[in-house]
Amino acid sequence: METPRPCASASGSSLGLLFRQVRDAMWARMADELSNAGHDLSFSQYITLKKLALGTTSATDLARAAELNPGAMTRLIDRLIERGLVERHADPGDRRVVRIQLSAQGQAIWRDIDQCGNRVRERAMSGMDDAERLQFIRVLEQVRDNLSLPGQ
Repeated sequence: METPRPCASASGSSLGLLFRQVRDAMWARMADELSNAGHDLSFSQYITLKKLALGTTSATDLARAAELNPGAMTRLIDRLIERGLVERHADPGDRRVVRIQLSAQGQAIWRDIDQCGNRVRERAMSGMDDAERLQFIRVLEQVRDNLSLPGQ
């Protein structure tokens, strides 16, 4: 049997704890950025708007991206519709499917909140040169992929 390789940092943080701390710190910084820019958005709302900025999608896809159950996503979409940020449209190819997309107001807000995200990412990677940033992303993707492989 192979001896497990150490994965604790010099500070003694476990890998899982470190991932959680980074995620929480990034979201806290993002919440500050959004608040300072005058946007009252939850993390799930931000993720939903980000996903919609990439194109029209279904509520099911949005729920998966924001890690919400379908009922919670429906309520979140309703709140974003009330705020004028998103719209529902029937899918022309399948009447049973409803597509969600950013409204004109949602697109305008997305451009601003995307800049908030850029500032947070830039702060998170400050002190790293381009090669280190690329390597860091590759390593994180490898960890994600290693944990996502079925049956291993």
